[in-house]
Parts: sequence; C-alpha cells; structure tokens
Amino acid sequence: MGSNREVSGEFTHRAAAVVVATGGIGGNEELVRELWPAGLGTMPDSFVHGVPASVDGAGMLAAERAGAHWIHQQRMWHYTEGIRNWDPIWRGHGIRILPGPSSLWVDARGNRLPAPAYPGFDTTSTLRHLRTTGHDHSWFVLTRKIIEKEFALSGSEQNPDLTGKDIRQVLSRIKPGAPGPVQAFLDHGEDFLQAEGVPTLVAQMNALAGEDLIDAAALERTIRARDAELANPFSKDTQITALHGARKYLGDRLIRTASPHRLLDPKAGPLIAVRLHVLLRKTLGGLETDLGGRVQRADGGGALPGLYAAGEASGFGGGGVHGHNALEGTFLGGCLFTGRQAAVGVLADLR
Repeated sequence: MGSNREVSGEFTHRAAAVVVATGGIGGNEELVRELWPAGLGTMPDSFVHGVPASVDGAGMLAAERAGAHWIHQQRMWHYTEGIRNWDPIWRGHGIRILPGPSSLWVDARGNRLPAPAYPGFDTTSTLRHLRTTGHDHSWFVLTRKIIEKEFALSGSEQNPDLTGKDIRQVLSRIKPGAPGPVQAFLDHGEDFLQAEGVPTLVAQMNALAGEDLIDAAALERTIRARDAELANPFSKDTQITALHGARKYLGDRLIRTASPHRLLDPKAGPLIAVRLHVLLRKTLGGLETDLGGRVQRADGGGALPGLYAAGEASGFGGGGVHGHNALEGTFLGGCLFTGRQAAVGVLADLR
C-alpha cells in the first residue's frame, strides 16, 4: 500500500476546470491519526465515524500531489457525543447526540466533567479533557424525562419531521414521549442502558465497558450533589445556571429543555446511561484558495490552472476560516459560500 498519503493518479490540466468538493478526511482513520492535533492528546483507539469511508481525503491528496497547498492539516473538529448506529449505513457508522443542558456528563470512571465540558457547551474543550482520562468513552446519566425532551440526533434520516418540512410532526415534539428515532435507540442501541436505581445501572455500565471502572456509591454521591445544587436557588453550579437560563427562552422551554428535576426523582422515569464515543467528523484545514475558489500552489506561484475547491475540501473557505475551533451551524454556510465562489471563479476563467 505505501503511505496513507499516497494516491493513485493526479490531476491533469487537459480539463478546462476541476472542482474538488470531496469533503474532508473523517472517513480515513489512518490519515486522521497521522494528522491528529498534538494539542488534543492522543487519538482514541475506539471511535465511531460520522462520515462514510468515501470521505477519505482522496481529492485533497490528489490535489496536493499536483502541487496544491493543503494548509492547516492538523485542524480538525470531532465530536464527543457519538453513539453507535443500531442500523448502520457505513462502516463504524456513528450518530451524534445533539444534547440539551440537563444530562450529567461523567468520564469512564464516573467523575463529573469540569466546566466548560457540559452537554452542548464546548466540544473541543471536552475532547481535550477526555483525552486526559486514559479511556476512550464517557457517559451521559439522565432520566426518561430528560431524554424525551432534550435528545436530538444528527443526520437528515434521524429528523424526518424537519427534512420533510412537516410542521405537524415538528409540533409533536412538544408532546410527551421520546421522538421515534430516539426511542429506536433506546430500544435497540447498544450504548443505551436503563435501570431503576444507581447500583443496577452501574452494574450495566461496567458490564458494557468490560471493566469495573465505576463505583456505584461514588457515582450516587455525585448524582446527589448535582441534585442538591438543583434545589439551591443560589447555586453557583455553572451547568445548573445554564439550565435555568435555557428555560427562559420559549423555544428551548417547549421542545429542547426538560423542566428541572432531580435525577433520582422516581417520577422522572428510570435512570438512563448513554455511552459516548469520539465521533470523527470535520476537517477545518484544507486546500488554499483565493476568493474565486482557485487552488493555490504550494510553492507560492499563484493558482494551479483549472483547479478549484469548495466546501470542506477547502477548509470551508481558503484553507481554514474557522481557525482551531468553530461554532455549530456555521459549516453549511461555508460550503454554500465556497461553492458559489468557485462557480464564479470557473465562469470568469472560462470566458
């Protein structure tokens, strides 16, 4: 095989225009490992893929072989709330949980994660912290009441109401009960556990992990401490403060944030633990381009004739407009913008 960075074939200049829009490298675990950012510690041995194997960086590698400048190669964006898809479409298929603010997040040994490593807060800080724990997984501990209100799943197939533009289905999220895709994971997902009490739940967590990593008494103390903060109107716990803040927004209160309650409240339903994996996902660096999407030479000699890049292959714009971090929801805009600019560049050069 040779190096992971070797590809067969190169771009030729016989074509009038070639636009590289092949995505990033998230499906190529060997290349991700080779380029893994030093600031994030070591890459986990166990993970899930948020993109299919075809997103392997082949287009970027071929462009690099043709003389293109691939910059900020170590800039990546991976998620820490990945779960194994019970009905996979591709190898190692993972789905990302889009969490609300209420779940208790603990590491593989049951220790509560520190601020700002809370559900829905700072992905990169959470990943950096988790890579210091010595284990590849972590856990959400929550209740049935929380999962019904706060769990959303990434991917168009997991959100038929939104992708189908069905207002009635969207409004049904206000009703009690878990959304269909979430319930399917509760019923079939290997990472989802349910129990009536902490000792039984911890026994299941340790069995799934294959090691007795969590002490039931210690985790129950952590849960009770969290519950006590919830009952304190003057609590300075930053996660509890954020939970109350989210409830002040009508949209979050209706469909995204459960009413505050103790995790050990039997009225909130059974306790639930969800094992979380690192999910390989986005490439923030990419092929350097100008504002017309023209790929720049690695030797500084200007644009490569007839070669353009757009989307994640261009780092969402010029090789890395997001820097080392990003805001959720900003990636699609970069794809649309760079696609438009590449089209403008192609049309201008073909005149």
